[in-house]
Amino acid sequence: ERKKKNNAIPGSRIVGGQDAVVGSWPWAVSLQLRRPGNNFAHVCGGVLVNENSVLTAGHCVTGREYVFIAVLGTHNLQKLSRHTVKRKIRSITVHPEFKRETFENDIALFALGYAVRYSGHIQPICLPPAELPPGLENGTECFISGWGRTSEQGDTSAVLREAQVEIIPYSTCNGSESYGGLVNRNMICAGSRFGEVDACQGDSGGPLACYHAGTNKYYLMGISSFGLGCGRPVKICNHLIASTNIYNSYKACIFVWK
Repeated sequence: ERKKKNNAIPGSRIVGGQDAVVGSWPWAVSLQLRRPGNNFAHVCGGVLVNENSVLTAGHCVTGREYVFIAVLGTHNLQKLSRHTVKRKIRSITVHPEFKRETFENDIALFALGYAVRYSGHIQPICLPPAELPPGLENGTECFISGWGRTSEQGDTSAVLREAQVEIIPYSTCNGSESYGGLVNRNMICAGSRFGEVDACQGDSGGPLACYHAGTNKYYLMGISSFGLGCGRPVKICNHLIASTNIYNSYKACIFVWK
């Protein structure tokens, strides 16, 4: 469980933004597919929730008949360190109500081939409890992180990046300039009112982590899903609601970058 550190740079962003501090997001996972030549390449992010399980976006795995591995405890994907651990995937469970057309319930659970050992660079994120601590839902310190593209037409990032986002009101999220009625009450919104704070291709499946001062912990509140381009006003994710049962804790959410 990552505790508060002075490593998050306000206004930092994955598109055109700042690198994360090494080891600052110990639950960050790179999900990689085997390519021709038996090489593996990053395709989506993930988040470690216990020693055997990684959550990601459902669209990262549906329609793919390839071999995945999970890479944990890493910062630079091109320079793996002694903290890096790789795991084969034993099974993949996509949310049974995932709808690719609308990206509802865009969440999947990876079961690792065998458990990881926790360290200073590999830790699970806290799942939200059945009753959220006061202030968590409206917490101002929420972050996204990932190895996705750093510009709309650019390459994926070799190093882990982070961006601070804020919770956006439902009325703004569902307004005519955003999703125009497509957001239902089972969805929440987060992002930047000033724009250009953004997840991009390759960041899908990564966590929305919100800090709660009362417990001095970060909680997993969402899974990055999709949006229109990169660095643009609107992005979508799927949100993990309060629950101690991981299979019953899915809820859609929206990232609005405006």
